[in-house]
Amino acid sequence: MDSVKHSAEVIVDLTKMHYHMVNDRLSRYDPAVLVLAAFGGTLVYTKVVHLYRKSEDPILKRLGAYVFSLLRKIPSVRDKIEKELSAEKPKLIESIHKDDKDRQFIATLPISPLSQESILELADKYEKYNTFNIDGGRVSGAVYTNRHVEHVALLGKIYEKYAFSNPLHPDVFPGARKMEAELIRMVLNLYNGPEDSSGSVTSGGTESIIMACFSYRNRAHSMGIEDPVILAGKTAHAAFDKAAHLCGMRLRHVPVDENNRVDLKAMEKLIDSNVCVLVGSAPNFPSGTVDPIPEIAKLGEKYGIPVHVDACLGGFMIPFMNDAGYLLPVFDFRNPGVTSISCDTHKYGCTPKGSSIVMYRSKELHHFQYFSCPDWCGGIYATPTIAGSRAGANTAVAWATLLSFGRDEYVRRCAQIVKHTRMLAEKIKTIPYVKPYGSSDVSLVAFSGNGVNIYEVSDKMMKLGWNLNTLQNPSAIHICLTINQAREEVVNQFVADLKTTCDEVAAAGNEKPNQGMAAMYGMAAQVPKSVVDEVIALYIDATYSAPPGNNN
Repeated sequence: MDSVKHSAEVIVDLTKMHYHMVNDRLSRYDPAVLVLAAFGGTLVYTKVVHLYRKSEDPILKRLGAYVFSLLRKIPSVRDKIEKELSAEKPKLIESIHKDDKDRQFIATLPISPLSQESILELADKYEKYNTFNIDGGRVSGAVYTNRHVEHVALLGKIYEKYAFSNPLHPDVFPGARKMEAELIRMVLNLYNGPEDSSGSVTSGGTESIIMACFSYRNRAHSMGIEDPVILAGKTAHAAFDKAAHLCGMRLRHVPVDENNRVDLKAMEKLIDSNVCVLVGSAPNFPSGTVDPIPEIAKLGEKYGIPVHVDACLGGFMIPFMNDAGYLLPVFDFRNPGVTSISCDTHKYGCTPKGSSIVMYRSKELHHFQYFSCPDWCGGIYATPTIAGSRAGANTAVAWATLLSFGRDEYVRRCAQIVKHTRMLAEKIKTIPYVKPYGSSDVSLVAFSGNGVNIYEVSDKMMKLGWNLNTLQNPSAIHICLTINQAREEVVNQFVADLKTTCDEVAAAGNEKPNQGMAAMYGMAAQVPKSVVDEVIALYIDATYSAPPGNNN
């Protein structure tokens, strides 16, 4: 007891001594200077903390970007960059319009109406610009159904009835409202949603992800978390980056293991008081690997953090895999820690583009997604998603598709697609110049180069009529199998073409590519992100441009 008392007295004496020392030193300065110094120091500290919390990027990376932004202000550097970008612009425009044979462009509203025959003829001509054999299985993903005549005819009839419907007005379009409610409930039941579960129809997977992150941002703010963080694997979809940007959140990436699954230990270490949602993919887009959802859900329960499952890509595959004979760990609301799920109906659900479902375990969570402006002079304004008016026709054709297919057809398609995905994954292992990337758990087969530039392989495969997805960090490509690729003859042709292409690239040696994906990704790896952003902006601008040489 005496020793504790003595230690306390020593601490008090040392504190007093240092207090008097500091006070003596500061007494030499004018009080106004001290006040200004304290104020200025606080401002600097606040600014530094704000900059640190603004991004999850490493400090050196952010410092490098800042230094480059200063260098760009030097006239000679600025002029050189602008010259290079100007040289790229016509190339990008030409690449966009390469399939536009007539180079005509409608830029003004016609004075007199065109006949229906003329409009249909023009639409038919535009449709024929496509040079890829979609139905023949030459395009990775993009179109997830075989577009059989009966289905397309049904969609046309449904669209005709609901083309001008708008669920924003449920009193005016009660049928569209009911279709939306039924569509959501059908998908919730596929994912074993509890009785209080709820959801919304969105325009696609990106909006579904944004809505989920928006909900968790609002929930975090309600709990006093000022700088909410999304914790997701580095293989999580870029829509989470977009959501973080739009919602003023930070995205903290978690490392993945050799199979591209989220590293659970790393995820747990990265959890702090600002993390407002944990993310798992089922599967992820780059390699088609399913994250360990049950374990992520348990982490969420342990720390009291919501868990979102991104099933946008596999949304109408994974619920049917067990029935198709391919077992998966539990990925849905049967995990108590899973609080929301995003699922695209317009991928393997085979509906036309423009529909996805975001689901929540409870209405309480769903309410964080809603927006209302009760005191607007135009009346009470409230919406469940980003959009105000919504295309009721998109919901109607999605609803009709699910009803016309039925569970058995989805199970049949799932079995066929998974079977051929695994067949392709095994056959690719026999090609010495490529190696598997990730795990083909559902419907994707990804691979990287083994002694060859995989982007050159992709470019050559495109010349043979294959439209594949290019990946980066690390360099790889993937093919997303749909019902159009789920045939042995397509798998065999792909493997044969891939082997031939790899042999050609290997024989060419280390020639530096000057065009195509190989050149673009090579450039992207060597220049600062801000310059890449400008090239991307030029590309997007080009998609809205008139054909070169057009005088309309």
